Amino acid sequence: MPVDTKRVRGPDESQSPLLFVLPSTRKPECPQEGREDGRQRSQADVRPVFARCGLISQAKGSAYIEAGNTKLICSVYGPRETDRKDEVDMKSGRLVCDFRFAPFSCPKRGSWIQGSEEKDLSLGMLESLLPAACLHKYPRSQIEVNVVALEHDGSVLAHAVTCASLALADAGIEMYDLVLGCALRQDGPSFLIDPTFAEESGAQSAGSGENQGRVTVALLPSLHQVSGLQSDGEMAEDTLVGAVKACIEGCQRLYPVIQQALARAVRRKAPPTAV
Repeated sequence: MPVDTKRVRGPDESQSPLLFVLPSTRKPECPQEGREDGRQRSQADVRPVFARCGLISQAKGSAYIEAGNTKLICSVYGPRETDRKDEVDMKSGRLVCDFRFAPFSCPKRGSWIQGSEEKDLSLGMLESLLPAACLHKYPRSQIEVNVVALEHDGSVLAHAVTCASLALADAGIEMYDLVLGCALRQDGPSFLIDPTFAEESGAQSAGSGENQGRVTVALLPSLHQVSGLQSDGEMAEDTLVGAVKACIEGCQRLYPVIQQALARAVRRKAPPTAV
């Protein structure tokens, strides 16, 4: 019998892909109950964060962040001469942000071709990082920020902003302040800080369908200024104000962890002291 050489044979022992698919229907949680990972609702309980700089030797600066099961890595290249001088102000530099999901990062396998969601996330990163970067120090130059999500388990934009800010600082790019991101999902009368993928895409509560939305805030913690705000869904004015305040509190809780990661990177790069 002839052999089909164009067919890629799978392994002899394999598992059904349905085992790795998240259930489409979830039992809605009660606002009084806790969350699946043990955190409490309506409190600034962010996931434990691991951060490290300088993992990519070919890049000028790099950073890796792991928050729960959300894992991102960022590389920064530049400043270098820009390719398209007609689109750049010669008195100021240009910041280019690119966000990509790894094909294996989401429950549904994707491709390396940048989709509409990734373009929106790249624009959100750019808008959040621009107020913090001293681009006037780099005229006629271009700084490239590339973020790849290795695993997507919610709040990916918020952690991508934090990871990119840490990589820019590791690259020695002059900045007014670090940029920290925090996400929130409003679920009726309660909210979920730093939601997971299941919480972001979960069903609404058993109560009313009011105040259902998501908010992502980018904060300059030392200056206490908001550099980026993205919101979707329907929320009352007072609910939105409370959500932004909760996100700011979540950013402040992340600040010591990011400071320690940056301080460790500086100590590693420091020349040894003479004896």
